[in-house]
Amino acid sequence: MNNTADHNWKFAQCFGDKGDSDDITEADIISTVEFDQTGNYLATGDKGGRIVLFERNDSKKGCEYKFYTEFQSHEAEFDYLKSLEIEEKINKIKWCKRQNSAHFLLSTNDKTIKLWKIYERSVKHVADKNLDENNPTSIHSLRVPKLAHQETTVAAAPKKVYANAHAYHINSISINSDSETYMSADDLRINLWNLGISDQSFNIVDIKPANMEELTEVITAAEFHPFHCNMFMYSSSKGSIKLSDMRESALCDQHTKVFEESEDPASRSFFSEIISSVSDIRFSHDGRYILSRDYLSLKIWDINMDNKPVQTINIHDQLRSKLCDLYENDCIFDKFECIFSGNDSHVMTGSYNNTFHLYDREGKNDVTLQADRNAFKAKRMGPTKNKMSMGRPTSKNSQMGADPTDFSKKILHASWHPHENTIAVAATNNLFIFTEDMQ
Repeated sequence: MNNTADHNWKFAQCFGDKGDSDDITEADIISTVEFDQTGNYLATGDKGGRIVLFERNDSKKGCEYKFYTEFQSHEAEFDYLKSLEIEEKINKIKWCKRQNSAHFLLSTNDKTIKLWKIYERSVKHVADKNLDENNPTSIHSLRVPKLAHQETTVAAAPKKVYANAHAYHINSISINSDSETYMSADDLRINLWNLGISDQSFNIVDIKPANMEELTEVITAAEFHPFHCNMFMYSSSKGSIKLSDMRESALCDQHTKVFEESEDPASRSFFSEIISSVSDIRFSHDGRYILSRDYLSLKIWDINMDNKPVQTINIHDQLRSKLCDLYENDCIFDKFECIFSGNDSHVMTGSYNNTFHLYDREGKNDVTLQADRNAFKAKRMGPTKNKMSMGRPTSKNSQMGADPTDFSKKILHASWHPHENTIAVAATNNLFIFTEDMQ
């Protein structure tokens, strides 16, 4: 893999409706993006409960994708006991390691996780009938009819439904390196599942207090270590990341390590706890580092050093003076994801104005790209101190006065190809693919 700083990133493809933004329905908004382990397949989930899969187009040069299949993963439900509507929105998709010609993936909404099998099915038609049309009354004309291949279609079938194990909204699913187990996390609990058993799970983390009035934090994300199947981490709304070892006890209340940075009391404000909430965490592929994202920054932690991050990258520092306005329009609660590149040399996260940032691990290079639905081309803004200086005029929904940042356009979800410098980015109802120009 080449160094990001040595090559220009370019817009490669865009999937989705290119019409007027007023025509976009809530159901069409993409809510998760995920490459599989090979990078040959890409999945997106949306707020309407649909999953769309894309396949690498080998007939084209470079990294290009084509539509593979689409299916309805979740439907809207109603919990009559709690008088609660359960949205069909797909919160997360995780690919299982491929064992045969079929693909398997996990998808989840707020309450129910499903295991899907996606496979190619041969559609056949009768090519040779069992009667001789010239002499249909003759018994000697009877013969066994023959079937011939007509076309190959892609089918999706639910193999397992893992339900009724979460009282709160599921925010994460993570498949273990043993390829046999996975965990699911909601606001207060983390459960461990066997992929082959849908009616039983084990509670491995429970932070629910006896009295809910004493609740001070919630779980925001969770992930297994990339190759130590006994280790996992989870983050909290208080800005901490807890590393746990399942060999120590059945209920992982005692943490092996807690990664958190002490706050300067002088800078504490009403918004401190909100902006310090960790929205996403990722292990590096070598398992040595942890990447975390809070509202204003990215942090990289060494797994052997829990007292402070080895690197802090400020994303929205210029918004620090606008936190009151961001609180009023709810943008301060936006949950941005973060990603390591395939070789761990770079990190990526999203921002407003439909922009996203790529940083090298040394912090010397910041590439800002824009997923522009109108222009359908990348706008490289290059290394700059004021990363938002080329933003579009504020929309009527932003409520931020003359600020050039459009807060209605945001890159929350993205995925980095596991072996190449190719990135898939969700911008409202469009999927953008960016890749390096190798000229």
